[in-house]
Amino acid sequence: MAQYEKNSTTRRLRSSYLSAVVSISLVLFLLGASGMLLLHAHRLSEYFKENLTLTIILDENATEADAAWVRKQLDAAPYINETKYISKEEAAEEMKLLLGSDFMTVFDFNPLPLAVEAKIKGRYAQIDSVETIEKKLSMIPHIREITYQRSLVEMVNKNIQKTGFVLLVFISLMLFISLVLINNTIRLSIYARRFLINTMRLVGATQWFITRPFLWRSLLQGLFSGAIAIGLLIGVLYAAQNEFGEIMGVVDSNLWLFLFLCVVVLGMLISFVSTLFAVNKFIRIDSDKLYY
Repeated sequence: MAQYEKNSTTRRLRSSYLSAVVSISLVLFLLGASGMLLLHAHRLSEYFKENLTLTIILDENATEADAAWVRKQLDAAPYINETKYISKEEAAEEMKLLLGSDFMTVFDFNPLPLAVEAKIKGRYAQIDSVETIEKKLSMIPHIREITYQRSLVEMVNKNIQKTGFVLLVFISLMLFISLVLINNTIRLSIYARRFLINTMRLVGATQWFITRPFLWRSLLQGLFSGAIAIGLLIGVLYAAQNEFGEIMGVVDSNLWLFLFLCVVVLGMLISFVSTLFAVNKFIRIDSDKLYY
């Protein structure tokens, strides 16, 4: 009979430990997924900003040497990320694709001007900054006109602000829910061992002697839960890579490693702190209250 009770207690404790690991893993997965959204939102905003292109059209008398000189001036500017020279022939090919026909048959010569496409750096992708850059570039000789999609700049910056606010609220809410769920899960797990804690206290065990094995187990619990959550996140990343390969490629792999490390550390930290408070509570509680 005693052996049966011992085996039954062991099974209950293992079941409690396993349910705690699974619950914490799912919560950490949701928290990691929220971090993924925030990570991609930031990098995607930078990706779109840095792909804002200024089309710089040169005057009719500009030669290829003049275009090379203008491009050199642009490359030296601190607000320009990269440039690309557009020859008359390349401009004609682009117009042909745009119009769907060869408009050159109407002319005896190529009327299209030389041009340079310049991508500005992400931190300058604001309307006021772009307007300032436009004025500065207009002072460079041989530049006749500068064009860009103003509406696109306004839309990107407006949507980034909205998305950032929504994600901030969402992740804050997820973090709060995660803390509450993990804390409650661990408290229930410790509650199942309350009589063991009380017995150790009655026989004279010190608080640190009682707490130490629970804290060590909590660290392992957080580590295992974080590893499971990382496995789930890698599965999501693999599926997303197959569907959105180009977009996923804008995020540095070092940031993924940092996110995974944060998931593990957060799981261990929350598990450790929650276990510490729960065990101390049952150490100090009166024996009569253990049945309620």
